[in-house]
Amino acid sequence: MEGKRTVCVTGASGYIGSWLVMRLLERRYHVRATVRDPAYTHTNNTDLVFLNSVLKLLPSTSGNEKKVKHLSELPNANTHLTLWKADLAEESSYDDAFHGCEGVFHMASPMELLVHDQATVYIRPLLSKKTFLRINIKFDQLQKYLAEKTVAEKAAWKYAEENGIDMVTVHPSLVFGHFITPYTGYSIDIAISLYTKDKATMASLICLNGTSVVHVDDVCNAHIYLFEHPLAKGRYICSTHTLNIFDIAHSLSLKYPNRDIQTEFESLDKSPKIIPCSSKKLMDIGFEFAHGTKSTGDLCAETIESCREKGLL
Repeated sequence: MEGKRTVCVTGASGYIGSWLVMRLLERRYHVRATVRDPAYTHTNNTDLVFLNSVLKLLPSTSGNEKKVKHLSELPNANTHLTLWKADLAEESSYDDAFHGCEGVFHMASPMELLVHDQATVYIRPLLSKKTFLRINIKFDQLQKYLAEKTVAEKAAWKYAEENGIDMVTVHPSLVFGHFITPYTGYSIDIAISLYTKDKATMASLICLNGTSVVHVDDVCNAHIYLFEHPLAKGRYICSTHTLNIFDIAHSLSLKYPNRDIQTEFESLDKSPKIIPCSSKKLMDIGFEFAHGTKSTGDLCAETIESCREKGLL
């Protein structure tokens, strides 16, 4: 089966999804990567097939080229990668991409917000039109994301049990580290906030002081490890580091002395209360973290360097 296994990755153009596609291609998996619009013109890569369901697309000038170019240029993409158009908001749009796959890595997770008033919001995960979560607080972007993930997972477990699907879930903490996307996202912006001095993302970083962090590479390797492990079952937390803003700031101030990194934060405890986030179950099944010995500052520095390499800073 080696070199012939076919899997699908949803949300493949995103931060974690694209890194997972890269690692799967390195292992010679045949990857069907779903994105909202796979249309892409690449005259030097005629072997890469782009699909709209099962129909080949003609070269497009839709403006979405940058969103998928980082996937088409990955090693082994010519022979082992196809892009498929799918959208969680469209009923059955994933059916063709999933058909014939040995497994699915579900990374896509948009949400629909139904605002009742300033204090009450209903969240509907797009994988279930009948499941709602009522939130009786006014919350920020991160809380919306966490709430949506919780509702979506509950709906997925229910569907898996009712339909005999072998499902395993991986629960990473805040994800930092290198990336291949041509743009940044929430966790990337958090990781680089002390370097950029952006007030909004620095405020988020301060709020997250004491929470947990993990390297994107460990997250993706954990997904593949559990997919290949015959005894993997249930839910797995994937986390290695504690976010201490003082430690991160000190590390980055030494690495980037010309940036005048802020190292003092009023009213913050230098030894914050740690929020438990144990990866014991994942390690007990034999998984080894490749980046666990690095500091959280190292993870932030890697993220910063990726931004610099891409001209995003």
